[in-house]
Amino acid sequence: MALVPVVLLRTVGWGAQAVAAVILTMAAVWAAAPYTKTGEDPQWINIDEAAGSALSVIGLDGLFWLPAFVVFRLADATKWPPGVAAAERLPGAIGVTADDVVAGLWGLAAGWLLKVVIA
Repeated sequence: MALVPVVLLRTVGWGAQAVAAVILTMAAVWAAAPYTKTGEDPQWINIDEAAGSALSVIGLDGLFWLPAFVVFRLADATKWPPGVAAAERLPGAIGVTADDVVAGLWGLAAGWLLKVVIA
């Protein structure tokens, strides 16, 4: 659900999208912190996915945000790109959020690469 407002923020500029991604990331760490004492990822907290999806579309216009989001979701679900699984192993709320942030960076890179190649 967070993806739609962040995509719409592109009309304000990529800086607004970046600020939204940072705010969502900070909120994700804060929200997960009380529930990570056991070292487990509280699956019912989804703001970490919102942070990763927001990061994956920064500055992308047209439909370039769609493949970026798909790469983010695949990277988050499978942990195949370098760094995603390692980020998930970080302790506490940082680890809960970091894998989504790293997956979001992979999505962002894919979206921008596609934009540069096609445009």
